[in-house]
Amino acid sequence: MQASNNTILITGGGSGIGRALAEAFHSLGNQVIIAGRRREALDTVAAANPGMKAAALDVQDPGDVRRFVDHIARDFPALNVLINNAGIMKLEDLSTDPIDISVAEDTLATNLLAPIRLTAALLPLLKKQAQSTVVNVSSGLAFLTLAHTPTYCATKAAIHAYSDALRYQLRNTPVGVVELVPPYVQTELMGNHQVSDPRAMPLAEFIDEVMNILQTQPDVQEVLVKRVLPMRLAAEQGREKYQEQFREFNDTFAAAAN
Repeated sequence: MQASNNTILITGGGSGIGRALAEAFHSLGNQVIIAGRRREALDTVAAANPGMKAAALDVQDPGDVRRFVDHIARDFPALNVLINNAGIMKLEDLSTDPIDISVAEDTLATNLLAPIRLTAALLPLLKKQAQSTVVNVSSGLAFLTLAHTPTYCATKAAIHAYSDALRYQLRNTPVGVVELVPPYVQTELMGNHQVSDPRAMPLAEFIDEVMNILQTQPDVQEVLVKRVLPMRLAAEQGREKYQEQFREFNDTFAAAAN
């Protein structure tokens, strides 16, 4: 993926990693369009970055996705980068009786079905470009499960698998596929406390490392900052060591939550 001279669509661009990526790409001279459900937040980001565009999108609504894609194809026919970033992460207690699956349903719709739906709808446009890229944002938790957010981890593991499959199937087209794998980052993904959590990677530091990778490794398929490597490589230690790391990881989270 080239880091400049693109027309880039970023979902979930009103805050967190999405906003930070949007501003980083905008500063490199790319045409950036941010999308999301919170129009006010999008407009605030766009106003702070002259030339950036904002477009409302409910990723859970198939009809709105169709409307949105028609709008993008009409107004931004040179679109050549899609960054599927929008996501939600919530705690779930699977020990309750009965289990409330509403969080799981929302998480699956936002984190998995939405990027699959949007990618499928935009692929005809992306294939028209000389070179284009789909960037799927997964998570270190795709590779080391946080038991307290089971559906979030499951969706991110699925995004990893989907990215691998999509990359292979599009290997003879102009469309490349990149997976961005964040560690625990200082954003509001799980609430305001996360922004200042010293255990999380500072957002600016994360974005700087990501952009350096993209600018120096144009053929990269997985964007892995150093902080996420222990999670990404967890299973490669073998099952016994993985289980040990899994227990320690989840015991530490549980202790901090109590």
